[in-house]
Amino acid sequence: MSDRYGKEGRILYGRRRGKPLRKGQQRLIKTQLPELTISLDRNQLKPSSLFPENCREYWLEIGFGSGEHLAWQADNNPDVGIIGCEPYLNGVATLLGKLKEQSATNVRLHNEAAELLIDKLPDASLNRAFILFPDPWPKTSHNKRRFVSTSNIAALARVLKAGSELRIATDHTDYGAWILWHMLQSKEFVWEAEKPEDWRSRSSDWPSTRYEMKAIEKGLRPVYYRFRRR
Repeated sequence: MSDRYGKEGRILYGRRRGKPLRKGQQRLIKTQLPELTISLDRNQLKPSSLFPENCREYWLEIGFGSGEHLAWQADNNPDVGIIGCEPYLNGVATLLGKLKEQSATNVRLHNEAAELLIDKLPDASLNRAFILFPDPWPKTSHNKRRFVSTSNIAALARVLKAGSELRIATDHTDYGAWILWHMLQSKEFVWEAEKPEDWRSRSSDWPSTRYEMKAIEKGLRPVYYRFRRR
């Protein structure tokens, strides 16, 4: 894992590569990824300029892993432009395979830390954001590496429109408490839960993933938070 730097010298963390890519995956990375990759050369990235057609809304998924959730959302919301951020190349390759099968045209990708892209987005330019099962960095000395932080919450508040939704999920008990504490400190978001069932289960438009199912099989109990931008 190499350290990268964001705005104001922030260190950005994230694993870049795992097992060697198969030939088919290498081909997808070489041919498809360049077509979908978002260039950060411009001072500002207006979401509407990233997609060939006008979209009803623009969504952002931070750390999409193998892309199961993102691919499902793209397939079920063809009129929504979805931006996916994931530094892990193996996960990107897996998603590219799914998008090819679906013939999806409403996805754009950023194969670096999400913070770098968020810094380029205009104010109030997104309608929804997802942070699903992010790395919990369980060691106390590594907690500062967690994506959910005061600075990143503020950055998301800046780019999300009033009334938009932020969904966060984790199967790590300590990180779940950490997320809720940090989100409740923010004056920009409202926690939408009214009863325990609201954070213990997903809604019908929130598909499960293999990672999530494996966690449940191990006896872990994921939490599913939904916050509304004021």
